[in-house]
Amino acid sequence: MKDITSSVYNFEDLIQGNFLYVDKTEYIWQLIRPAKESYFLSRPRRFGKSLTLSTLKAVFEGKKELFKGLAIYDKPYDWKKYPVIHLDFANCNIRTADELVGYLMGQLGNIADSFGLQLRGSLLSVCFENLINDISAQGNVVIFVDEYDKPILNNITRTEAGDILSVLKGFYSNIKKAESKLRFAFITGVSKFSHVSLFSDLNNLTDITMDRCYATMLGYTQAELELYFGERIADLSGGQDVEIFKAEIKEWYNGYRFEERAKTVYNPVSLAKFFESGGKFNNYWFATGTPSFLMELTKKTDFDFRSAVGGNSVPEVAFNAFEIDNIDPLTLLLQTGYVTIKDTEQRFGQTWYFLDFPNREVTTAFSAYILNSYAGKSQTDGVRFVAEFATSLLDGDLKKLRKAMEVFFAGIPYDVHKKQESTFQGIFFSIFRLLGVYVEAESATNDGRIDAVVQTPNGIYIFEFKLDNDPTALEQIKEKEYYKKYLLDDRDIYIVGVNFDSVKGNLIGWEDEKIERSAR
Repeated sequence: MKDITSSVYNFEDLIQGNFLYVDKTEYIWQLIRPAKESYFLSRPRRFGKSLTLSTLKAVFEGKKELFKGLAIYDKPYDWKKYPVIHLDFANCNIRTADELVGYLMGQLGNIADSFGLQLRGSLLSVCFENLINDISAQGNVVIFVDEYDKPILNNITRTEAGDILSVLKGFYSNIKKAESKLRFAFITGVSKFSHVSLFSDLNNLTDITMDRCYATMLGYTQAELELYFGERIADLSGGQDVEIFKAEIKEWYNGYRFEERAKTVYNPVSLAKFFESGGKFNNYWFATGTPSFLMELTKKTDFDFRSAVGGNSVPEVAFNAFEIDNIDPLTLLLQTGYVTIKDTEQRFGQTWYFLDFPNREVTTAFSAYILNSYAGKSQTDGVRFVAEFATSLLDGDLKKLRKAMEVFFAGIPYDVHKKQESTFQGIFFSIFRLLGVYVEAESATNDGRIDAVVQTPNGIYIFEFKLDNDPTALEQIKEKEYYKKYLLDDRDIYIVGVNFDSVKGNLIGWEDEKIERSAR
C-alpha cells in the first residue's frame, strides 16, 4: 500500500513521493477541455483546493509523465506547456491595506524573477497588468489564485476590511482585462463575495461552487473511500465488523454536500489524519484552525444557531455571495463548511434547504467552541460538563443534573457573560448538540424560547428555560402539552423548568415533575 499524507498538497510531490492519490483527473479533464475558460470554486479550508490547483498546474506545464495510470493520461490532449502565474494567499497574514500591497508586490516580484523579467510600473495594479502582458509573449497565460479571500476573512470584523477589499478588487480586475491573453484561470477561496463588490470586474468567471458536475471533485465519496482505503479499513478494524467500522468512519468524517442532489463526501484532510493516527477518531479538521472570525460575527449579530441549523429550512438566497458591510453569518457558516445541505423541499416555486453540521467531527468541535466563546469555558471543560449532563440523565438523577448545571453557570466569567437571551440560546444550543453525541437530544424554538428534549433508554426529559423572574417554565410545558407526543412511549416522562438570572448568569430556579401514568 502507498503511504498516506495529510501534509503534502503539491501534486508533483505527491506523485514523486509515491503517496496515495485519489484520482480526480477526470474532473480536471472536464475543466480544461474548452479552449478558453475561467472558473471560481468555493470550498471549506483544508478540503483539497491547493492540491487541485497544483494538479492543474502540472497539466498546463506539460508534465504528462506524472499522470501515468490516471484518468487524464490517455485523453485527447496535446500537453502543451503554458506560462503559469500562481498567486497563493495561504501564508498571507496581513492586517492593513498597505501590508497587503507589500505582500502582493513581493509575490509579483518572485513571479517576474521566475520568468527572467523585471516588474514595470510603480502601482500594484499597473505592475500586475504589465506582468501579464510581458509573460504572454511566451504564450497564452494560465492564472491560478489560491485562497483569494484570506486577507478579507482574516480581517472581516475589523474596520480595515473595506480598504483591504478595495486593494483586492483593483488587483483582481487585471484578470478580466487580460482575458484575450489567457488560456485558463482558476480562482479558489473559502467564501464568495458579491459580484457587485470584489468580482464586479470578473464577470467572465464560471462559478462551479454548486455545480453538480463538480460537487464531488474535492473530498472523497463513499465509493472512493472503499476503493482506495478499503484494505486499510479492514486492517484497522481490529476484528470489529468492518461494516460497523465503516459506518463509524462515515459518521465522523462524511456528510459534506455541495449540491442538493449530489453525493456526500468525506473531508480529505480529516480522513488522512485518521489513517495516519492508526484509526483514532478525533477532531482533526477543526484542530487545523478555529473559526474565531465566525464567533466574533455571530456574537456581534446575535445570530440564532437554532433557527438555522438542524430545524428550519432556509431559502436559496442563503447561498448567495455577500457584502462586507452586510454579512449573514449563516452564509459564512455554509461557505466555510461548518454547516452543509442535509435535505431540500420545494416551497413557493423555489428550493428550500435544511442545513446541519456535516458530521460528528464538526458537531462536537464547533459546539464546544461555541461554549468557549459564549460561556468562557475551555473545550475540555465544556465537553466534560456535557458528559456529566448525559451521565445524570442516563442514571435518571435530576438532582445531580441540577447541581452540575449550577456549578457550570456559576463558573461563567462575568466579562464573558452577555446579559441577553441570545447568549443563553447559544449556550444551550451547543450543550444540547454536544449532548446528542451521548444520547438522543434535540433542540427547537417555540415562541422565542428554548425547548429541548432528551431521550435515554429509560426516560424522556423535556426542558423549558426561562430568564429572570419568569416562573412559568413548567406551566408552559403543561399548558402546551409538549409531552403529549410521547405518551404512547413506555419510558418515564419528566418535565423540567429551569430559570436563569440574566445579569449574574446563575441558575436561580428549578422545578421538575414526572408525568404519572394516570395522567396519560
